Amino acid sequence: MAEKMKALWKTSAKAGAELKDAPIPTLKPREVLVKIKASSICGTDVHIYEWDNWAKSRIKPPMIFGHEFAGEIVEIGSLVTKRKVGDHVSGETHIADYNCFQCRIGNAHICENLKILGVDTNGSYSEYIALPENNAIPNDNSLPHEVATAQEPLGNAVHTVFSQPVAGNKVSIFGCGPIGLCAIMLCKAAGATEIYAVDANDYRLNMAKKLGATLTINAKTEDPAKRINKETGRGVDVFLEMSGNPNALKSGFESLRSGGEAAILGVFPNNVDLDINNYIVFKSATVRGINGRKLFDTWYKVDSFQKSGAVDLRKIITHKFKLEGYEKAFELMKTGNCGKIVLIP
Repeated sequence: MAEKMKALWKTSAKAGAELKDAPIPTLKPREVLVKIKASSICGTDVHIYEWDNWAKSRIKPPMIFGHEFAGEIVEIGSLVTKRKVGDHVSGETHIADYNCFQCRIGNAHICENLKILGVDTNGSYSEYIALPENNAIPNDNSLPHEVATAQEPLGNAVHTVFSQPVAGNKVSIFGCGPIGLCAIMLCKAAGATEIYAVDANDYRLNMAKKLGATLTINAKTEDPAKRINKETGRGVDVFLEMSGNPNALKSGFESLRSGGEAAILGVFPNNVDLDINNYIVFKSATVRGINGRKLFDTWYKVDSFQKSGAVDLRKIITHKFKLEGYEKAFELMKTGNCGKIVLIP
């Protein structure tokens, strides 16, 4: 095996990235080395690439970013027992210590010493990656690697959607990126009576409609809250925020009925000014913050939804680029005229 690999680096505290060599990771005893076959772009990666306020507060260059990936194990550490060379795997990006209070009460996804792959550690925009064997999620060999990369965002959608009842309820989904599109498929499979999909991009709204949204609303051309309140008469039962846009957050709460439930997954670039009294207190709304996936319950649900046919991740993958074409890929991602974009090392 060569000593070097190509990787996409966040080399300095400014917008952009740089493709250059990196050493192939050396394994710790409980780690596996994965040859990456595909890695996809997440909204978090766009935050890092554009170097917004969230990225400035969290990312410490130089580092390799990216965190949604799939590949094949080519080497295992001396104490690895659960995985073997040749296994096809995806990566769980929450690296927990499994010893702290949160981990011991079943909340490893909010571990007190949590590290996020591609945020706090080197990530997956490379040819190889080392990760703890617990974080290497096995895949059927029949599952294409580019499809397997989208299981991580599907997990985010599973965690968000099923944090409150959706069956028999009216649901709004603000943000029709890949996670929002997954959420539409999940809500439809779970028996939501109406699904209102909101975005500012017609490309993604068209995808949302095809995947099962009852009504799509372009926030650039009409007021989402007014339209949803008109359609429902009293607002939706469940509001899912997946855009990270402050205006979407406000519109979502404006169109949530009194006594309704909200789940917020979107990452916001700055602090948000929110009318807590009218949006939450006087509405008696239940609000949940969602961080990634529940370990490892969410992954079993991800597998079940795919095998049942309720979710087809191939429908949200629209573009593929070689890793060397990252600039075009990120520019396309920023336009919104895409679903999930996959990078091939």
